[in-house]
Amino acid sequence: MNKRPNIYIDADGCPVVDLTIKIAKKFALNVILICDTSHSIFHTDAETIVVSKGADAADFAITNRVKKGDIVITQDYGLAAMILAKQAIAMNQNGLQYTSDNIGQLLEFRHMAQKVRKSGGRIKGPKKRMKVNDEKFVKEFTKLCEIVIKEIDDNYIM
Repeated sequence: MNKRPNIYIDADGCPVVDLTIKIAKKFALNVILICDTSHSIFHTDAETIVVSKGADAADFAITNRVKKGDIVITQDYGLAAMILAKQAIAMNQNGLQYTSDNIGQLLEFRHMAQKVRKSGGRIKGPKKRMKVNDEKFVKEFTKLCEIVIKEIDDNYIM
């Protein structure tokens, strides 16, 4: 596999679009933003694909395009599970890489939270995003890009 991976961003509500593009540019990686018509996001250093507004429209657009080895930035556990099934890499906006070891537990937590909300209960929302979240994302995403590029270079030499 000599091809450099694409980086897809589930851009609807993603707080690290600019950071992702900046890091990807250092590694000469192509970034594709996927958003729906209510969140049209454009960036000069990334391709933007706008899909119709609808439940999971952006998720399915990403899943249909992603190939083995590509990277997806998303905070959606369901999308992450689909990405992992396609042998691509998924990471959230805080630098957590989704893996076969953690996705089941995350999906179970999401399911339990939905049950609580449906029964009228409340779940505490996410904490306000802080600078430390961005710093962790930059560190982990940079590390991921370095690993991916090294693997490509190593395979190319062989």
